[in-house]
Amino acid sequence: MKIFQLLCLLIWGVARGNEYPCLCITVEDNKAIGTERLISIILDDQKKDCWIQNRTLIKKSGSLMETVTFQFDANEGNKIWFKHNSNSEIKTTYCFEHKIRQTTRPLFGYQKENGDLKLKYEDRSLIHYRYEMKLPPEGVDKLYQKSGYIHPVISPKGDTLSRIQPSDHYHHFGIWGPWTKTKIDTVEVDFWNLKYGQGTVLFKSFNNINSGSVYGGFSAHQEHINLTEKDNPQLALNETLMVKVWKNNNPDQYFIDYTSNFSSPLENGILFEAYRYGGGLGFRFKEQWSKDNCEVITSNGKNRAAADGTSARWCIVYGDSSDGDKSTGVLFMSHPKNRSHPEPMRIWPLDANKGRGDMFFEFCPIRHKEWKIKPHQFYELNYRMLVFDGKITPEEAEKHWNAFAFQPQIKFIEKLNP
Repeated sequence: MKIFQLLCLLIWGVARGNEYPCLCITVEDNKAIGTERLISIILDDQKKDCWIQNRTLIKKSGSLMETVTFQFDANEGNKIWFKHNSNSEIKTTYCFEHKIRQTTRPLFGYQKENGDLKLKYEDRSLIHYRYEMKLPPEGVDKLYQKSGYIHPVISPKGDTLSRIQPSDHYHHFGIWGPWTKTKIDTVEVDFWNLKYGQGTVLFKSFNNINSGSVYGGFSAHQEHINLTEKDNPQLALNETLMVKVWKNNNPDQYFIDYTSNFSSPLENGILFEAYRYGGGLGFRFKEQWSKDNCEVITSNGKNRAAADGTSARWCIVYGDSSDGDKSTGVLFMSHPKNRSHPEPMRIWPLDANKGRGDMFFEFCPIRHKEWKIKPHQFYELNYRMLVFDGKITPEEAEKHWNAFAFQPQIKFIEKLNP
């Protein structure tokens, strides 16, 4: 098989005017995914001359060849990201060629403005990350001030889907994930309900901010702070929040990849007690939505009336667009390596908020089982959101989840010498 692959690449090089590929990679899907996905490859530093930035990446699929845009990872200089799509289980070959890569204008950019990091696609904002302190509304207790959350989340056609500091729950902040019932030794600390003044989660610093032709994003250091001793705040968790936004070929969709990596510096660690709220990925939806105009579909076929407390691989939350004529929403996906996968969910019931039925969604890994966080060990939770206008079918949701959950097999083919 290896000889056959080398022969094919040799013929390819002759057909392209004796331009021999410098380095080739095969990407093999373990199942027919049938949808585009973002993948990464860690390249060998010893072959750096083959993939430095003035090289071109070529995709070979059957007799077709096309140039593929790739982007270097901001954290690992020898890792690249690009979008891969294969509608069958056959191998797809990618080769770096000596042809100088044409410079392209980054499609994904960012802007810092008034305490928000705005991630953009072309000239349109997609999401904002709040890195400066957001004060509560006038007349509301200062305990509700906060940083380190995502808001707004804006649909491709301009609907704002998230909400912060609603009068019914001033501690709700767009996309965020503080832990609720925790214990540090024998002390109870609630990082979720800010009104108790026991704990909070705040932005500390940016590790990096990314722009490019494949994705935009950031990595931020967030601190989970124990405030039970007012004169002696205690760092309970260090969290690295990594966020990427990227697009497929559908103009009415884009993706948010959301990874939380955390550890505790405490001598005895910290206990996340089982509870219906806390950690994971929480999302407070817009004020317009109520029990009358939004719905839920889970991977297990549950609707909004039956979904709360159940577990799922994915969940579609959708409702009326701002003009009331169409639908918009978010497909939430939990990674198989997450704790308690398929993951338990907290979904507000139809009678939430005194019968109004506002929409709140959360993947909640500690809903049914406590989680002991040992000192100085690293833990990770990984999620993907597909923000859409229009509709997503369960069949489409399953394809997108498979693309997120199952990474292809990647193999390197040795350099061809003429």
